[in-house]
Amino acid sequence: MNSPFLYCCSLNTWKQWKTLCLVLGLISLTGCQSAPAQGEMRNLAALPRTITVSGKGDVTIPTTMSQVRLGVEIQGKTAQEVQQEVAKRSQSVVQLLKARKVEKLKTTGISLNPNYSYKDGKQNITGYSGTNTVSFEIDTEKSGALLDEAIKTGATRIDGISFVASDDAIAQAQQQAIQKASEDAKKQADAALKALNLSSQEVIGIQINAANPPSPVNVSMPKVAQATAERADTPVVGGEQKVQQSVTLQIRY
Repeated sequence: MNSPFLYCCSLNTWKQWKTLCLVLGLISLTGCQSAPAQGEMRNLAALPRTITVSGKGDVTIPTTMSQVRLGVEIQGKTAQEVQQEVAKRSQSVVQLLKARKVEKLKTTGISLNPNYSYKDGKQNITGYSGTNTVSFEIDTEKSGALLDEAIKTGATRIDGISFVASDDAIAQAQQQAIQKASEDAKKQADAALKALNLSSQEVIGIQINAANPPSPVNVSMPKVAQATAERADTPVVGGEQKVQQSVTLQIRY
């Protein structure tokens, strides 16, 4: 038969073992939870340090082509009369433009509308207005003489001229602008790293950002009602066009 003293000792020993196991379990659980955090820190330390910068490059090139918008506008008493006159003059103008081998010739608008007058609260048709307009491209050096020829042939309005560079010149300028943008981005990165006593090691990412086509240089012109055979060639002088590009670099340091 066990004595009360031995029973009490056994009970106390069991409680001590139970407490010890609980403490060891908590320590083990804490260690398991801290292990992933330490692993994450090691992974973060292994990631490369990078800086991302964007640079811009501009190249200005001379325009050599003129985008011309002109046409025929006629007013008359009847719709048929106006339409026939517009068609006759427009056909002559288009034949001239084709003979001069203009580029990208296309019709941009045709209209025939009644003209109204208002008297005593009533609306009355007084006649009709008809138009036929076209657009085309030609060397700027030839555009002035061609405008005068078009007026003599039957055109009655010049709506405007835009100046652009040739497609080849724009493509070449875009390559130069990309080079300038890359150099600009590299200079920015070097300046930032130098201020922090750091240095770049290598470029690990390059992105050439999409750029909009360069906008034509627009020149608005008043409508021309008529021209005389004695008129001298209309002077037309082109301008310059700016080509822009943007490049983003990711650099390891």
